[in-house]
Amino acid sequence: MSTIFDFADNESLGTVRSVDTTAVVVYVPDPERLRRLQVNRLSVLRSSRPGQHLVGIIQKITRTSLGDTSVADEVEVTSLPTELNLVRISLIGTLLDRRGSDQNVFLRTLETVPEIDAMCFALETTRLSRFMEVIASIGENSEQRLLLGTYTLDETAEAFLNGNKFFQRHAVIVGGTGSGKSWTTAMILEQVAKLPNANAIIFDLHGEYSNMEGDGVSHYRIAGPTDLDEGRTLSDGVVFLPYWLLSYDAMVSMFVDRSDNNAPNQAMLIARSVIEAKRSYLKAGNKAELLENFTIDSPIPFDLETVLSELDRLDNEDVEGARAGTTKAGDFKGKLSRLIQRLRNKQTDRRLGFLFQGDKATFDYDWLSMLSNALIGGTKDQQEGRGGVKVVNFSEVPSDILPLIVSLVAKLAFSIQQWTPSEARHPVALFCDEAHLYIPERSGSDNSGVVSVQIFERIAKEGRKYGLGLVVISQRPSEVNRTVMSQCNNLIAMRLTNGDDQTVIRRLLPDSLGSFGDLLPILDTGEALVVGDATLLPTRIRIAKPDNPPNSATVPFWQRWSESDGKMSVPSAVENWRKQAIR
Repeated sequence: MSTIFDFADNESLGTVRSVDTTAVVVYVPDPERLRRLQVNRLSVLRSSRPGQHLVGIIQKITRTSLGDTSVADEVEVTSLPTELNLVRISLIGTLLDRRGSDQNVFLRTLETVPEIDAMCFALETTRLSRFMEVIASIGENSEQRLLLGTYTLDETAEAFLNGNKFFQRHAVIVGGTGSGKSWTTAMILEQVAKLPNANAIIFDLHGEYSNMEGDGVSHYRIAGPTDLDEGRTLSDGVVFLPYWLLSYDAMVSMFVDRSDNNAPNQAMLIARSVIEAKRSYLKAGNKAELLENFTIDSPIPFDLETVLSELDRLDNEDVEGARAGTTKAGDFKGKLSRLIQRLRNKQTDRRLGFLFQGDKATFDYDWLSMLSNALIGGTKDQQEGRGGVKVVNFSEVPSDILPLIVSLVAKLAFSIQQWTPSEARHPVALFCDEAHLYIPERSGSDNSGVVSVQIFERIAKEGRKYGLGLVVISQRPSEVNRTVMSQCNNLIAMRLTNGDDQTVIRRLLPDSLGSFGDLLPILDTGEALVVGDATLLPTRIRIAKPDNPPNSATVPFWQRWSESDGKMSVPSAVENWRKQAIR
């Protein structure tokens, strides 16, 4: 392949008049050439080093009449022509004609800046197509290519991301309702599922990805009320998450009313009772090697009835009085009634059956290994070997404890990765759909969101070293925890019209690409701004259609209202509401 940027001098737009660290101002003497330029298009400048060209994005185009002093902050000139045509360009990378045996190598670095009077050229037509081909090949990493779609600048060139860096450095996918956010997620998941040893979990809160198909895809659903009577198990794709998997903080968040004056005592007694119940379980199972080292957060089954009996005993306990033969109320007598009642209510609540009403198998010592192998290790049909994509449906989990339950699965994945020897560790990616619901920016002190945020913050900060990648997906980025967002070095931003959301995304963009944020409210459906470590070129991409589009398409109101036969069945909806399930 010959060099791409074989520009002749007579093709020059103009010359460099001002140079900053990452930006230059170019004087364009020909008004006709100035009219052809567009903001956010690409341009090329000759470098001070032979065999190199600098690539930039046009940020601003101005035409100033003689006597207008507003140009003084852009360029210093001693004599102004009748009209002064200036183009401000932000530099984004360097194209090397040759590096070693490779030709036309694009680097996201700026080893040099252009000299004053260096020539500038517009990147368009055939040269633009050839340059996009260089970008799409991702250099030597063609086997790591993750296809997104085509470049808006050149729709004949496929747009790829570096799959390694996309998951290693965490990613954010954001976009308003109907912008194509779920479409983009499905496009990525389908490619992940086709890899022979892929391993990814998507937290599907509304059943949007239930129609994903393929050998590398398996579906699981957190058990709902109807599953309690039908005897469905993990082999049927129904997941029970027994209460003994909860951490101490999660149990306190669920069981203790923090507004109660006795909340500290209640939390302390829960810890004491649970530890004793776990110790009894280990003794009964002859697990002596664990007795010295387990903690309250160790995932060891225990009998909740044992805990309740102990709490009930303390709530009714009389102790020996100061004088012989007399008694007095114990330290906790009458102070645990509300705690006990809360525990009883949750224990019998069928909406929480996946926590408290699982079958006996969920209390077996080896059951955690089966659950972990299904969700983190292998697919439903192939428990060993490749993991594939696991779609976990949380649609039947009550909204008030949703953050707690989603973070429980996330913590399960993190713990498995953390305690796997590094030489045997296999990477896992977590796709967090509707992340603003369980990784909130603001959460009350009595909210289960606090526990969830702590878990996801730790995954965002430490997950990479354990081979755990995070993909945060949300239509409201301003409501997603900032610490988690700041750890994501790849951004796929689709149309956003809310000012707060736009501000958050602008903060994630490099300073040299600040003008990209102005495109957020005018992006077309299915079009995205893509920036980050996984892409060589920050640019606009039109996302390709996935083979199995998610069930998130906007309902065509006017079309449905215009149909002669209605499809709505209120009685069946009422029955589903009563059963707390859609079957």
